[in-house]
Amino acid sequence: MRITHFGQSCLLLETGAARLLFDPGTVSEGFEELRGLDAILLTHQHPDHVDPDRLPALVAANPGAAVVCDPDTAPLLATLGVEARTARPGDHLDLAGAAVDVRGGEHAVIYADRPGCTNAAYLVDGGAFFHPGDAFSDPGAAVDVLGAPTSGPWLKLAEAIDYVRAVKPRVAVPIHERAMATTRLAYGLFAEFAPEGTTFRPLPTGEATEV
Repeated sequence: MRITHFGQSCLLLETGAARLLFDPGTVSEGFEELRGLDAILLTHQHPDHVDPDRLPALVAANPGAAVVCDPDTAPLLATLGVEARTARPGDHLDLAGAAVDVRGGEHAVIYADRPGCTNAAYLVDGGAFFHPGDAFSDPGAAVDVLGAPTSGPWLKLAEAIDYVRAVKPRVAVPIHERAMATTRLAYGLFAEFAPEGTTFRPLPTGEATEV
């Protein structure tokens, strides 16, 4: 498996069977040039996870890519002229030979007065990789590589560390990091408090990495 991190929650996962792109959003960069994608999976409607300006061109440049989204993102994609499959918790998808099970349901609470939205989490190939979106979603299976949210208005560091310790992946790849001015302190604590058997592994932006 290879993973390329384009910043925030945008990851290209290459399973050997499929090329899956997650959450191409407004604060990510470099994904625009990708070709040969088999699927584009969106966890939720917030712009740092789906860029309405760049997504239509990306879809047009990858005509074979299925677009998958949560229910609340579907109306936005319709206004952009992007055809998408709506994914709900419990759904099972076969995407170019990659088995994707939909988990999650709701975005983590940002503040009580702010309306929430749906959030789809994606479990790939039975637990080879898990992208939780913006929530501490239960993968419902053992996870080899976890996309681990590390910052944002909906989480605090202790909760994020507890999530990694609960999931206990072989590798935790930090995502949703761009709410931090610097990652040094948070990443150091993640590495210090990772459960036994888990490697906390930041990825270089824009470079494919074997995990």
